[in-house]
Amino acid sequence: MVAVAAAAAPEPTAEVVDGLQQPATLIIDHWGIVHIFAGNVRDAFFLQGYNAARDRLWQIDLWRKRGLGLLARSLGSAYVQQDRAARLLLFRGDMQREWASYAPGAHEMAVAFAAGVNAYVAEVRSGAKPLPVEFRLTDSTPEYWQPEDILRIRSHGLVGNVRSEVERAQVVCKGGVAADRVRVKLEPPHDIKVPSGLDPCIIPADVLHDYELGTKPVRFAPVDNPLGAGRAEEAVSEGSNNWVIAPRRSATGRPILANDPHRALTVPSLRYIVHLEAPGLSVIGAGEPALPGVSFGHNGHVAFGLTIFEVDQEDLYVYALNPQDSEQYRYRGAWERMRVVRESIEVKGEAAQQVELRFTKHGPVLRFDRSAGVAFALRSIWSEPGTSPYFASTWLATVRNWQQFQNARDHWGAPPLNLVYADDSGNIGWAPGARVPVRPNWDGLLPVPGDGRYEWRGFLRGEQLPSRFNPVQGWIATANEMNLPAEYASGKNPISFEWANRSRIDRIDEVLRSKPQLSLADSMALQNDNRDRQAAALIALLEPVAAPDPLVSQGLDLLRHWDCEEAATSPAATIYQVWVNKYLGPMLVERLTPEAVHALIAGGSLAAVVDYLNHPDTRLGAVPVVARNDLLLQSLTAAVKELERRLGPDPAAWQWGRLHQISFRPAVAVLADPQTQARMTLPPVAQGGSENTPHAMAFDRPEFAIVAGASVRMVIDVGEWDHSVIVNAPGQSGDASSPHYSDLLQPWAEGRYVPMLFTKPAIVQAAESTVTLRPGRLAR
Repeated sequence: MVAVAAAAAPEPTAEVVDGLQQPATLIIDHWGIVHIFAGNVRDAFFLQGYNAARDRLWQIDLWRKRGLGLLARSLGSAYVQQDRAARLLLFRGDMQREWASYAPGAHEMAVAFAAGVNAYVAEVRSGAKPLPVEFRLTDSTPEYWQPEDILRIRSHGLVGNVRSEVERAQVVCKGGVAADRVRVKLEPPHDIKVPSGLDPCIIPADVLHDYELGTKPVRFAPVDNPLGAGRAEEAVSEGSNNWVIAPRRSATGRPILANDPHRALTVPSLRYIVHLEAPGLSVIGAGEPALPGVSFGHNGHVAFGLTIFEVDQEDLYVYALNPQDSEQYRYRGAWERMRVVRESIEVKGEAAQQVELRFTKHGPVLRFDRSAGVAFALRSIWSEPGTSPYFASTWLATVRNWQQFQNARDHWGAPPLNLVYADDSGNIGWAPGARVPVRPNWDGLLPVPGDGRYEWRGFLRGEQLPSRFNPVQGWIATANEMNLPAEYASGKNPISFEWANRSRIDRIDEVLRSKPQLSLADSMALQNDNRDRQAAALIALLEPVAAPDPLVSQGLDLLRHWDCEEAATSPAATIYQVWVNKYLGPMLVERLTPEAVHALIAGGSLAAVVDYLNHPDTRLGAVPVVARNDLLLQSLTAAVKELERRLGPDPAAWQWGRLHQISFRPAVAVLADPQTQARMTLPPVAQGGSENTPHAMAFDRPEFAIVAGASVRMVIDVGEWDHSVIVNAPGQSGDASSPHYSDLLQPWAEGRYVPMLFTKPAIVQAAESTVTLRPGRLAR
């Protein structure tokens, strides 16, 4: 399952880099992975920034401009409102406290990284290095960085659950608390209580407009619709898998760590693989290319991985405004004045535009309605020092043992993560890292009045979170599921009630239990496993259902004999996904809830649908089981008829991969000429799986096109580091003319990997090119 190397490397080339302190070497292997060998730690991070710009300049420049609210300066007036929204979400606290929240040396790391980016930007702006085509398409220029830019941008991290709070308020307003039980399954089971003083019906449908605008990717389209993408964007499941296997359960006799974080699948890839070597520093892994260090990988002693730990880290506050002065809101029996920040947004080719940003004690005001006398603000973990997404991984680069790893966990901020651990002494562990708000008198599931009755009372400390070290079973796995011990599930300070369903983790557990010893190949296969455990529960309900229509009967027969393997070639997988997502869930919602909430709930939570159908009640019909069977048949009939229209009359041709495909195309390609578009756009690739399989391939609901999954998959042989493997789709480079723009797409699509080499002899042997770098004059 590991791809083979190409031909021998050409002779090294030499370059001079302004700002480099000591000679250094970049070795690029045959798969586009850059191994940086620097003379000191500062130069290692300087060259990480320099190399990130070399491979991904357009991507990281756009990331910075989007996050800081600087798009309009480069792209025009159509982006002013997106800039304003992004500025609402910036960290605006004490930068000294912010820097002090991270590992010793983190400030110097960021300074060096930004200097490295700037060194490459200077070369591009001077004409010494080529300007990426995307800047020509947008008539824009890469900009210089400040170190604090890296920390102040919070909006690329995953936090929750303000979207769900708003959806729940709207459902409760129109359909009552019972209707929300179909929308999402709460774990542990919990009765929703409307906070005292909250009218759920006061929450407007567009209250999160600025939040969504400030966190969304940059879109490009014709001039009349520069922010459009052709259709409304929908939220998709973004999760992750990881596991660690102890030596006694490992075929290697050493620990194995596997990780495949799931996010939006894009080109260039969201993540970038890099290797940093210097005296006092040795680390390899993947992270976001605009950030120094790596988020998951190993340092030659300890391997570490991550998945989202679904902590509730957001709340929406509702305020009553002063009728005599709308800039004031009621707080603890008095009128509190909002802080109003006025900023100027530069606009390309036009005069700057002035905007107002409002803030309350709780955070940025997302909606301000003078006429209605209400305002809404977001309290988020992002406002706290030390919560720059993934920057807390600075603690992981030098950990050597479990105690140091726990210390790193204790300092973790955002996003909330299941951190897994394996070391070269044979130990494995799990320690969630997160800043967990303590809500003493409410559950966080609905917005709350901002009048002072609902305040966070500090945060749970790292040592108050659960952990496991060298468990008896010999392995630990996480997949965003509810994995809190019983004492947390019933505790006074709930961490969360909204988690991923158990389909992925149940399949992972099943495979890890299935063998006395597990190999690296077993972990690779499991990351690409298409078995949907949740599907089996629904298929079982079809046993008493009979269909008079011959085609529907064929569909029933395919499902009943299906092994729940969502292979790209499987017709049963296609029937199942169209049935469940487009018909079964929505039709159940129609029968159980008032019409006013149907559009809000859509198909509901699949976990909630499965639970209900296994225990139907009289809301479904006088004889619940008969009504359930009728619903199953009606919804399946509708799905089969749609597939007949879309894919033809022969069910054998209804292969899942005909609908379930990924097309890698950068957003900016819409501005290019046909030839450039063709070069930037990769051919569609059919894939198996779904968001409920370990091979997580989440799709949009109308068409089933893949939109999220694991771009990076990594399996580490702890202690024999050169045996480790990795893949990053579609490639390492952001330059469409580079062979590394898409050379990893086919291995990724086929479940293959490339070596994740760590020792210098192995790296030299696999070198595609080598660049020796000499210091020049000081950088800007």
